[in-house]
Amino acid sequence: MGVIRVFYRLSFFIAYTALAALQMYVCRRWLGHGRGRIMAMRRRWARCLLQATGVRVRVEGNVPSFPVLLMANHRSYLDPILLLRDVHAYPVAKAELARWPLIGRGAQQAGIIYLKRDRVSSGVHALRAIADIILREGFSVILFPEGTTSSQMRPLTFKKGAFRAAARWQLPVVPVAICFSDEQDFWVGEEPFLRHAWRRFQKREISVCVCYGPTFRYAQEEVLEQQVRSWLETQLCAFYGYPSAP
Repeated sequence: MGVIRVFYRLSFFIAYTALAALQMYVCRRWLGHGRGRIMAMRRRWARCLLQATGVRVRVEGNVPSFPVLLMANHRSYLDPILLLRDVHAYPVAKAELARWPLIGRGAQQAGIIYLKRDRVSSGVHALRAIADIILREGFSVILFPEGTTSSQMRPLTFKKGAFRAAARWQLPVVPVAICFSDEQDFWVGEEPFLRHAWRRFQKREISVCVCYGPTFRYAQEEVLEQQVRSWLETQLCAFYGYPSAP
């Protein structure tokens, strides 16, 4: 039964994502639909995809109804999809994602910020783009400040750039705790995507809680980083039953 389930889910993942990417491309390039309508299509794709692949999502807290910088801990390749099911937003992703079949194309049509981590100029451009998207375009931005996935219960060291930009432009920041019930759903290390997907999609359900925090806005980047880290750590430790730091 598990093998049949994983074949169905992987086939659906590929076919439905291809259809959604094609639909977004046609609507964006040929029909001239605006970014908001394309993001609404992507949100439907995220919701249907998660449901069909057995991902059961519980949402806690208030999903922001205004443009914010969402800062989440990073666990899995599913993390951006989990947030895109709730908000119209530009994820910040590594530039290599642009070369991924289907997902890279669809992301470009719906809105994404690509970051080349080995280039300082790319980071500066990304920080300016984050401010423009939130303040001028009126969309949220999704960022994983750890920069990589982790199985640690407490957040890894954060990248400083996003906090610097948020403080400089007084951007509203909302932390998001992504908590998978089974730690085997963490996609970490060097495990290839298909191997991980094959292993985890055999499960009947993948249970995850997405908890949205309060809105922070500080002119001092150190204070902002401390508040985001403290809130995330408290949520993660409470969910997994670990004592929080004193």
